[in-house]
Amino acid sequence: METTAEVSLKGSLKRVFGYDKFRGKQEDIITNILDGNNTFVIMPTGAGKSLCYQLPAIVQGGTAIVISPLIALMKNQVDQMNAVGVNARFLNSTLTKSESNRVKKDTISGLVKLLYVAPESLTKEENVQFLKQATISFVAIDEAHCISEWGHDFRPEYRRIKDIISKLGDIPMIALTATATPKVQLDIQKNLSMDEAMLFKSSFNRTNLYYEVRPKQNAKKQLIKFIKSHKGASGIIYCLSRKKVEEIAEFLKVNDINAAPYHAGMESKERMKNQDGFLNEDVDVIVATIAFGMGIDKPDVRFVVHYDAPKSIEGYYQETGRAGRDGINSDCLMFYSYNDILKLEKFNKDKAVTERENARFLLEEMASYADSAICRRKQLLHYFGEEYTEDNCGQCDNCVHPKEKFEGKEIIKLVIEAVIQTNERFDINHLASLLIGKSTQHVKSYDHDKLAVFGKGESISDDENFWRSVIRQTLLHEFLKKDIENPAVFRVSSKGKKFLESPFSHMLTKDHEYTADGDNEDDMDKAPVNVSAYDKTLFGMLKKLRKDIAHQEDIPPYVIFSDPSMEEMCTVYPTTMDDLKQIVGVGESKAKKFGEPFLQMIEEYVDEHDIITASDVLIKTSGTKSKNKIYIIQHIDQKMDFEEIAEARGMKYEDVIAEVENICYSGTKLNIDYYIDQLLDDDRQDDIYDYFLNAETDELKVAMEELGEYYSEDEVRLMRVKFMSEYAH
Repeated sequence: METTAEVSLKGSLKRVFGYDKFRGKQEDIITNILDGNNTFVIMPTGAGKSLCYQLPAIVQGGTAIVISPLIALMKNQVDQMNAVGVNARFLNSTLTKSESNRVKKDTISGLVKLLYVAPESLTKEENVQFLKQATISFVAIDEAHCISEWGHDFRPEYRRIKDIISKLGDIPMIALTATATPKVQLDIQKNLSMDEAMLFKSSFNRTNLYYEVRPKQNAKKQLIKFIKSHKGASGIIYCLSRKKVEEIAEFLKVNDINAAPYHAGMESKERMKNQDGFLNEDVDVIVATIAFGMGIDKPDVRFVVHYDAPKSIEGYYQETGRAGRDGINSDCLMFYSYNDILKLEKFNKDKAVTERENARFLLEEMASYADSAICRRKQLLHYFGEEYTEDNCGQCDNCVHPKEKFEGKEIIKLVIEAVIQTNERFDINHLASLLIGKSTQHVKSYDHDKLAVFGKGESISDDENFWRSVIRQTLLHEFLKKDIENPAVFRVSSKGKKFLESPFSHMLTKDHEYTADGDNEDDMDKAPVNVSAYDKTLFGMLKKLRKDIAHQEDIPPYVIFSDPSMEEMCTVYPTTMDDLKQIVGVGESKAKKFGEPFLQMIEEYVDEHDIITASDVLIKTSGTKSKNKIYIIQHIDQKMDFEEIAEARGMKYEDVIAEVENICYSGTKLNIDYYIDQLLDDDRQDDIYDYFLNAETDELKVAMEELGEYYSEDEVRLMRVKFMSEYAH
């Protein structure tokens, strides 16, 4: 039978939040807080952490203080609370003096149920004095992993929280985080003096998420194909830099994807507009730095893409956790190159020694996760201290597409012996060097080159990466365990000791082999399509079709589509008008005028031969609409002389002509009669015009061999633009 308190809690749950029942351990957590106990909650993203402190704040007297690290997170949660009739406010640097005073006055008066405070604001003496005057029900420390130097988002201000709360009296605390390894968990409890706190730890297993890592090759092309396979769905793409966020957002927009950027360097108003657009489904895809998403309650995010490797597994897990919060299957894709890890290491070089070492350890863990062919779910759960016993989760790339396995009995035995002979005090790199017999300065300084196990693994493999992989697998299969106080160090588990006494067959898995470099993203957009291996059978068919249409229209075949354009068609197989318009030399007007029969022939050929089409491999780039192009088109419309255009844009005259040719051949019709009339009289224009009308090709070299004795190259080029604008568009 339910007690009155339970009925009251469920009534408030329904009235305020619209839920009929609690999820997981929410009710037990809330009851523990209401009983005045310190509470420690480790709950994955999307499992309902916020409600664990919001509901007890609502049902009891006084004001709950919520310490939160991000201004965007505060605003989002305050807006949500106010929308359901709960008076919530925030106190941070965005408020004016008068706004801050109003918040303080309302809090002291008891009008505010939830007051969100930035850790930096909490440390100000004036705010400490103000809080002493308020009736505080409890303090919630959100994103509590920020306390730990071993966490992925260490914030020094979090270290001072306990001392400040102590000044306010004996107030209950609830610490909450979505990502805490056993080491981080200990740090949080120790720093907040919460050793006696009741721990509520939910499973980290998000069964509806599909985890996949792909090599960072042709990443932009893969990204377009991936997003278009989730047409109309909400998704988040994480990039490491603001510049990359802007670049990818623009790239997606050019490719007809409803995307918007989000990063801390944007104007606050623009950033919030994009965030709200995403929440309100006016924007499908948000491209962001890691600042986006904390506390954002959008349940229907169907995919999360890491365009760059994250800084840590904690960060990766938290960011992927923003997908599928409604329980429906969702995809988590990471593009990976070890080059990303090397870039991140450079970012850490200016940090203090301890912080730099911790950051390096987190990066190594991230790299090993990407490289490993072991079940992704097993790796993630193990990292957070949870065992996953299934052999195949069916929801990650490594389980769906398993890599080759090999017998590991003798290898595991060697690894365990190496850990024991080094007194369980060393990390993965030291153990790998030891096993292949590498006499590093570190190995020799401990006389480990004299150990029985030294060099014993060299006959199996002299590759350190191989041994790092099998050491990680020995850990994942729980023959080893991590030292909680120093997670980089390995110890032998009870299972490992038993294995050493009585070894048995155990299969290990070969790692993935990713290239170190990945894409040169900056060059990729500029690269032309490689048409050296175009489909010559289809080219012959299209060439005949072009000749037939040219005969009907009484124009040269090259006017319809040039040979290079058709070679590209025979490489990427466009089957829609949008695909065709992306072929070099085919603009909108030419596609509309001549494209239909070509598309029909390509589509029939593709169906007959089961070929991958342009919609799979062709992407638009954002670099084609240059400022020069727009300026030139506008000023040709205004009949400005080419010499003046060149001077105004700081260009050479011949470069202006080249740009005009590019504009014409990419599909824009230009009327340059006003300029040609200054250079050539009607008879001379007709002479060049007649040449192009009867020529087999529009190649400049061939034209100059025929006309060059009487005309300059610039004159022939400009007349060719006039001819193509009138006949091809």
